[in-house]
Amino acid sequence: MQFNFDESSPLYQQLADQLEEMIFSGGFDEGSQVPSTTQLSQQLHINPATVLKGMNILVDKDLLEKRRGLGMFVKKGAQKKIMEQRKESFYNDYVKSLLIEADKLGITKQHLLDLIERGENDGSING
Repeated sequence: MQFNFDESSPLYQQLADQLEEMIFSGGFDEGSQVPSTTQLSQQLHINPATVLKGMNILVDKDLLEKRRGLGMFVKKGAQKKIMEQRKESFYNDYVKSLLIEADKLGITKQHLLDLIERGENDGSING
């Protein structure tokens, strides 16, 4: 388990983001236990309250659940929930702005589809 922190956002948010990525990528299976607050605090050399704050973000997002006396566990359906959230973010962050810019440039829907196909064919993506 590798965590990388920088100065871009608070540590608790970075921890939450990286734990979420691990859940999404299969680093933590649904139903599995994640390391305890104490374990992460000691391993990462950060305050336990900071770790707990990051983990509580994932509890609030309904990705982790607290089991009294046992610890934190990845909730069933967490990967799917992350996928749906990311699809919605992709739409809001990329597709909307792409369509606005295409409209400004006079790019038609068909031309846009042709450009997407061109990107697929020139090796830009592994699709």
